[in-house]
Amino acid sequence: MKLMAVTNGYQKINELIKSIIQIYPYVDSIQIREKQRSAGELHQLGKRLIDEGVPKEKLLMNDRMDVALLLQLQQLHLPGNGLPLEQVKETYPHLNAGISVHSLEEALRAEKQGAAYMLYGHCFPTNSKKGKEPIPLSSIRDIKRSVSIPLYVIGGIDEDRIEQVASYGADGAAVMSAIFASSNPADAARRLKERCAYVKNQSH
Repeated sequence: MKLMAVTNGYQKINELIKSIIQIYPYVDSIQIREKQRSAGELHQLGKRLIDEGVPKEKLLMNDRMDVALLLQLQQLHLPGNGLPLEQVKETYPHLNAGISVHSLEEALRAEKQGAAYMLYGHCFPTNSKKGKEPIPLSSIRDIKRSVSIPLYVIGGIDEDRIEQVASYGADGAAVMSAIFASSNPADAARRLKERCAYVKNQSH
């Protein structure tokens, strides 16, 4: 099972860079989701991470295609209300663009339009989605039966919930607070990755 770390937008730049440098060996990808930062700040962040040795292939930019292209990243994540996936793929076919979905209908559309993966949630109660009902976990299985591209799940996922979402067929877990709000992000990422590897082995 794949592990994607998603930044939470709460850390200062130097603290965030330090966290990402510590966690990148343990995660499959890192989504830079810093909606409050300017394009210039995001470009500087990405450049510093690459200069510090974080592999480009592990980095993906949320929403900011301009920054992703300037940094020559191969991956981009589109929010549900972001740029039109179909046009992104037509214009930049080399970009592996994933997209957030919230229903089976959106998942089917995403696959048809060429999404590299989809991000579905939120699965459990989480501070970033206060007052919103989580999705029924059974809907993960419904989507997996209908699409063939990888399905990542997000929202309140921690070490203890990895096995639960894996049992419904999720291909990956996107984790925010359990890594970036941890007092030891590297240890949190390592334990999450170990759990992902465990459930993957159990499924074979």
